[in-house]
Amino acid sequence: MPGFALVLSMVDTVIRGGTVVTPTDTYDADVAIDDGEIAAIGDADSMPEADEVHDASGKLVMPGVVDPHVHIDDMFSGDTYETATKAAALGGTTTYIDFAWQAWVGDLSLWDEPGTLVEGIERKREKAENPVIDYGLHAAITREDPAVFEELADVVDAGVPTVKMFTAYEIGLGNGFMDQVFAELADLDAVAVLHSEDGDVCDAKTEQFQAEGKGDPEWYPRSRPDYAEAMAAEDAVRMATEHGCQYYGIHTSCRKSAEVLAQFREEHGEEMVRAETCTHYTVHDDSIFEELGNLPMIAPPIRKPDDNDAMFEHLKAGTLDVVSTDHCGYTLAGKETENWWDSKFGANALQTNLPVFHDEAVNERGFSYPFLVRKLCRNPARIFGLPGKGTLDPGTDADVVVFDPDETYTITAEANANISDFSIYEGREVTGRVKKTFVRGELVADDGDIVAEGGHGEFVERKRPDWDF
Repeated sequence: MPGFALVLSMVDTVIRGGTVVTPTDTYDADVAIDDGEIAAIGDADSMPEADEVHDASGKLVMPGVVDPHVHIDDMFSGDTYETATKAAALGGTTTYIDFAWQAWVGDLSLWDEPGTLVEGIERKREKAENPVIDYGLHAAITREDPAVFEELADVVDAGVPTVKMFTAYEIGLGNGFMDQVFAELADLDAVAVLHSEDGDVCDAKTEQFQAEGKGDPEWYPRSRPDYAEAMAAEDAVRMATEHGCQYYGIHTSCRKSAEVLAQFREEHGEEMVRAETCTHYTVHDDSIFEELGNLPMIAPPIRKPDDNDAMFEHLKAGTLDVVSTDHCGYTLAGKETENWWDSKFGANALQTNLPVFHDEAVNERGFSYPFLVRKLCRNPARIFGLPGKGTLDPGTDADVVVFDPDETYTITAEANANISDFSIYEGREVTGRVKKTFVRGELVADDGDIVAEGGHGEFVERKRPDWDF
């Protein structure tokens, strides 16, 4: 059995009698926590005395989920850090990475004048009041201003070594400008994070459907076809690898796009190309638009059943390293519009992510618990420069989830801790439920209740990541 016990006479907490899940193994062991860190993993007889003992008999003891893709308190989410982190904690997420925006002026913008990336980081940190879990930030470039090149080093030094770019919307960047950004990021050993959809194709199809009066939500996925995602991904990953810039493809939704990433990963190695999908792309197909209308409006769209299968094929093969949420905190008021193009894009998922993905991946498709921990915990932590997260190794942060793999319940929006009054998983019965969530040793969620004071969560300055793992 892996693990060891430190020579301690007393610790803060022991989680007793559970089955520990690591990225490679499962085994019965107790977990000792002291001063916010994992102190020991071992047999009950080897454990020191503890101020608190939590019984995990019949349950799994896992690292906390690391979600590298969420939207909080901005134009894509009405959630505050308090509401979002409570939802995250209830769902077993102990660290997430949000976006710090370079202010721009436009229809989607919150601002009246442009700003800088560094100002965006400062602004988001000021907004992050009363979190109960830890958080990091990506910087997001929103316009083609060469002045941004002068501040990228300061962004990385601020603990934000990842920079997001869009290829669509009013904040989409042209290939010529992105090519320059990739070169600068390569020099800084920083990571490019790409939202890849071909803006010209998507805009043209949207305008066509608007002119034809095709406002029913079933037309939405046809406005942003899978080949548009693959086209933009191929352009972006090719430019990045030509410059030696590490590339991370977010919210991969379809077989065509995953195949592009697989090709470049094979050519340039996993130390250069990494990618994610999201839980909704593994469990839902485009029939959901007929069922739920605009509620599942997400970009890229939810696609075909074959794309669900492709996500798991590429998760298994390693093309897709991570499963994230792309959480957006919206309410029905922003979603239920007459035409799909007037609806807000995005849906809440932090509270349901682990139970839903567990149920689909493990219960329905037969993947292992170490697979679950790799995709939700270890890989995002390593890819995004969080060496103290995503693991139960002694000496790392005591971010721990106690998970009951056998409890069955039905998801309902009434249970949402965030602001959203709907769920795209409404009525879905899942087996597997988060029972306890610890963040740096403090119990923050216990059997469906938040038990920690707001403010326990902290900003985590991330390191330049090493993708050779």
